[in-house]
Amino acid sequence: MDINLLIARRVRELRDAHGLSLDALATRSGVSRSNISLIERGESSPTAAVLDKLASALGVALATLFEDKAGEGDAEPSPVARVADQPVWTDPASGYIRRSLSPAAPSPLQLVDVVFPPGQRVAYDSVPHNADIHQQVWMIDGAMEIRAGEQHWRLEAGDTLAMRLDRHIVYHNPSNKAARYLVALTTQPATRRGA
Repeated sequence: MDINLLIARRVRELRDAHGLSLDALATRSGVSRSNISLIERGESSPTAAVLDKLASALGVALATLFEDKAGEGDAEPSPVARVADQPVWTDPASGYIRRSLSPAAPSPLQLVDVVFPPGQRVAYDSVPHNADIHQQVWMIDGAMEIRAGEQHWRLEAGDTLAMRLDRHIVYHNPSNKAARYLVALTTQPATRRGA
C-alpha cells in the first residue's frame, strides 16, 4: 500500500474514533484544516513535524499513524510482519527513513527501524494528549544526539536511551555518515492529575 494512503486512512480513522471534526483536530494540533484534509485524502506527503502534531492531538504515538489496520475484524491479525509488508516512510524535510516493524497483531509494544541522514535534525515539539508514551532508542550504527527538554545525550553504536515523550525532543545526526537505530515504544492512557 502507498504510505501516504496508509497515513491518510489512519489519521481519518483516529479522528473519527475521537469524534473530532477537521476543525477540532486543526485547533488541537495546530495543523491547518486544509492541510489535514489533504493528508486524509492522500494528496500530501506530511513532514515528521506535522505528523507529530497530529499524533499528539490524537493521543497516540507517531508510530500509530503507520499501522496498517486494514481488514481488522475480518480475520485474526497476523503475528508476523514480513519485511516486504512493513510500511516504509521517508520524511520529506530531513530525508530520514522509518520502517514500522511491528506486526498487526495487538501489542502494547511498537518497534521502528530508523535510518537518519548525516547532518540532519528533526524536532518534535508536541506533547501527546491523553497518552503516556515511553520510548527506548538502541543505536545500531553511527551516532545521534538527542535532546529532551533540558537533557542532552550523545549515543554511539550499542548505546540505549530510555525516555518519556513528554517534552520537546530533537534528534540530530552530527556525523558525516548515516545513523541507524531501533525505537521501541509503549503507550498507556495518561493519568489525570489532581481531582
